[in-house]
Amino acid sequence: MTDAVGSIDMPDAQDEAPESQKKGRKGGKRAKKGPLKRLALFYRQIVAELRKVVWPTRNQLTTYTTVVIVFVVIMIGLVTLIDFGLDKAAKYVFG
Repeated sequence: MTDAVGSIDMPDAQDEAPESQKKGRKGGKRAKKGPLKRLALFYRQIVAELRKVVWPTRNQLTTYTTVVIVFVVIMIGLVTLIDFGLDKAAKYVFG
């Protein structure tokens, strides 16, 4: 008869790690560095990620900004019209 996966009769391979690997510092590599080294590593990682960013050109940025401003103006107008309409309806209903 075969054992089911995860059976308590047969331990998994990862459970059979040598005792030397089980004992050690918690936190892995981060625990071995001081706070200034960790801060410097964090800063280097930020710079590395920012280098991966595809920055828009000036023309794209102008286009995107214009689109956002026009959309916001349209939404302000729409909300204003709905607000005035509901105000008139409330005044009509409640006097």
